[in-house]
Amino acid sequence: MTTSQPELAAPSVRQLLLLSIPAVVIGVISGLALWVVDELGDLLAKGYWTALPDALGIDPSSGWWIFAVLTFTGLVVGLTIWLVPGHGGPDSATTELIAPPIRPMAVPSLALAAILGLGGGVSLGPENPIIAINISLLVALVGRLWKAVPGQLVMMMAASATLGALFGTPVAAALAFTGVVASVKGGGALWDKLFLPLVAAAAGSITMTLLAHPSFAVPMPAYTAITGWDVVAALVVGAIATAVGLVAVYLFPVVHRLFHAIGHPVLMTLAGAVVLGALGALGGPITLFKGLSQMGELVVNRADYSAGQLALIVVVKLAALLIAASAGFRGGRVFPAVFIGAAVGTLAAALVPAVPVQVAVAAGVMGMTLAAARDGWIAIFVGVAVTQNLLILPLLALAILPAWLMVTKAPELLIPTAAVTPTSPRAADGAGR
Repeated sequence: MTTSQPELAAPSVRQLLLLSIPAVVIGVISGLALWVVDELGDLLAKGYWTALPDALGIDPSSGWWIFAVLTFTGLVVGLTIWLVPGHGGPDSATTELIAPPIRPMAVPSLALAAILGLGGGVSLGPENPIIAINISLLVALVGRLWKAVPGQLVMMMAASATLGALFGTPVAAALAFTGVVASVKGGGALWDKLFLPLVAAAAGSITMTLLAHPSFAVPMPAYTAITGWDVVAALVVGAIATAVGLVAVYLFPVVHRLFHAIGHPVLMTLAGAVVLGALGALGGPITLFKGLSQMGELVVNRADYSAGQLALIVVVKLAALLIAASAGFRGGRVFPAVFIGAAVGTLAAALVPAVPVQVAVAAGVMGMTLAAARDGWIAIFVGVAVTQNLLILPLLALAILPAWLMVTKAPELLIPTAAVTPTSPRAADGAGR
């Protein structure tokens, strides 16, 4: 996560109280923006995958339909990036979760490209686009209405609010921002710096919860006692999932260069969509979309899948994430990484039935999320959130230690902006910040 580091004065109690008003407004707007993007994506998905197939008498899970929808999605996303003013903003492959504001003119095209991908079944989440959209809009809005509020603080509150809305709780934002605000010079004690981002995160998460009830929880059998073998299982599965994530990390720049060598945004996304369509036809509907609801479906119905099928799902989803992120689609990499981690854990439990599925899935999610997001707190949080069992927490707190040693010197799942050659002058114009 990238932020600049201004020297901030320690806030007074009065300042914190007064700034809580714009913080709440920022939180509510961020939650509403995420809800709108999600709802439009869901509406489009229902059209592609339910209404239209029903009207035509087509099985939406058939391989040829999956291929056709994803190919069409690649075409319309490419046209959006090429022709719509703003050109979809910067390539999501080059952006961290928290980055400086993009130009407001790029927001509509970025939102459109993200919604088209979400509805079309592309294996990316909404996190990068919606955080970028909220930061851009709210920095501009607050800059007009509350000129005394520093732009850097608005950016932090907007990002925190969006994280709270994405995960349905301000705890995720608190964990993600502990390291960020601790590095900011001045500003008082840690909780002085966290106070306003947490106000915004709480408002964002409450707004989203009232509208959509987001949840990472997956129904699983009760887990009531830790054994020594469970500790070993968490360490092993967590390390394996981290290794799977590192495969993606090292392949990412290679795949990204291959697609960007095509040169034209429409041809690039179309080529990526053709590969995604083939992968979707191979892996089936369970390997489509951002993966949140599909994760629950996979774990709950794990008895319906053989170990070979689960391994295929891991490989297909990993490849789909790499292709989607490399071929110019706009979206985040964390949500599909969570699905991959859950699939790795489900596979481990299938191969070694003595391993509790809760331990295997939580450790898998933790390891893969750590490799994708490079944030230990978020990795542990998501692993616990999937199981909704605090007894898993000490296992993950231990399992993350060797996993962190695996990732700490490895590259990030991110393409440096300097390494990217714009696909066209018009696309490059839309990527300015």
